[in-house]
This record gives sequence, structure tokens and C-alpha cells, in this order.
Amino acid sequence: MPELLGIAGSGAIACGLARAAADSHEVLLWARSEASADRACGKLEDAARVVTDLSELASCGVVVEAVAEDPGVKRELYSLLAAVLSDEAILATTTSSLSVAGLAAASGRPDRFAALHVFNPVHKMELVELSFPEEASEATRARLRDLCGRLGKTAVEVPDSAGFVVNKLLFPYLFDAVRLLERDGLGPDSIDTCMTLGAGHPMGPLALLDFVGLDVAVAIGESIGADVPDRLRELIAEGRLGRKTGRGFYDYG
Repeated sequence: MPELLGIAGSGAIACGLARAAADSHEVLLWARSEASADRACGKLEDAARVVTDLSELASCGVVVEAVAEDPGVKRELYSLLAAVLSDEAILATTTSSLSVAGLAAASGRPDRFAALHVFNPVHKMELVELSFPEEASEATRARLRDLCGRLGKTAVEVPDSAGFVVNKLLFPYLFDAVRLLERDGLGPDSIDTCMTLGAGHPMGPLALLDFVGLDVAVAIGESIGADVPDRLRELIAEGRLGRKTGRGFYDYG
């Protein structure tokens, strides 16, 4: 019988992870509300069973938290999960910018805690950045490396540092592309074409910012101490958050 994997959250990363895990696990996805559950069901088809009662995660050996990148929201959820999960259950978080040590302490189970940072779209991106607090047991480390293997992903263990490796290197480059656009008057499509055809990148930097979400990009930039261009904040103030709102650097109709 497939192992039962719990996912706490119902956004793009949570649903993407559920779909990626469907071939190797029985997946139980918790959504905070009926409306969120309905939206998740529309994305998941038969990849996971969607529930709104957190206690349904009690039988999961591993639960991956994939809620908003907000320490208060995560701590509130961990407090609720503490009353639900077994003492042996492992809790992982998809954070890429918050302190793993701090979240591990808030979880109440630092020896059974880790960051499991998957990338969007989860079904296409092969990397998982794994980061552990000092207290994490060898059994926890081995269990999560095995989980990544079952998902068909390559796990790289990275230090507990905001942005880990990918975002710490990626977002200063993306922000430089915004400054280039402002300084030289190039269109977004010109910059993106240069980087896709000239550097072999699968997506140009401005299209990638739209894909990530400009509000999310600013939050990540602030967390890693990057110099965030004013243009991003201006677009956010106009409601242009990228693909999810239909407008960002590009209009998506």
C-alpha cells in the first residue's frame, strides 16, 4: 500500500507537489476553507484526496507545509498540527526564505523537521533544496532524502540561509534585468529574447518575474537582502502582480 503523504496548503506549490507525489504516494491535501478545497480539487483531479479537517492528517508519516511565506501563518499552523500529528511524524516546510531553525523551534519537533524547497512548476523542476536544523536526526534526513527520490527529484542539502542557493543567486539577476529595462529603455521582450536565445535560459528574467509573482519576488528579495527595484513596487501598487492577475511586465489577456 502506498505511503500516506500529507500536504498542508492548497496553493500552486501544494497542488503541484500533490500531483508530483501521486505516482508514489497516497496523498492527502488539507485546504483551509471549502472554497480553497474546491479550487484545489479542480487542479488535482484524482491526484489527492482534499480535506478541510486538519485532524485527517493524523495518520500521515510525513506532512509538508506549503502555506503562505509568512512566519506568523506558519507558526499558527504548526500549533494546530502539534495537536494532530503523531510524535513520530516528520514535518517539512516549502519555505525558501525563512529561518529553518526558527521554524523548527516553532514546530515543537526540531529533530523531525526540515525545509523541502520545491520549485514551480513542481512536475517539471527536478531540484529540491533540502535544509535541516542542527537538531534533525539522521533518520529524518534519510527519510526526506528518500522522499525526494520517490518524487523523482534530485535533492541537494543546502545551508540554513535565506534564499538557500537558487534564490540567493537568481533574484539579484532578475532585479538587474528590471534596472536594465528602466535604464536603457529596452522592452521586456527584447531582454527576455536576449537571455533565452543568447544564454540558453528556458525563460527570460522579466517573464520569470511575472511567473513567480511580483509581490512574491519582492518578498524574496527583501528576505535575502537584495536591492529591490522601485519599478517592481510601482507595478504592485497598480495591481500588476504578473500572470496571476493577468498583468505584470506583460499583459496576459
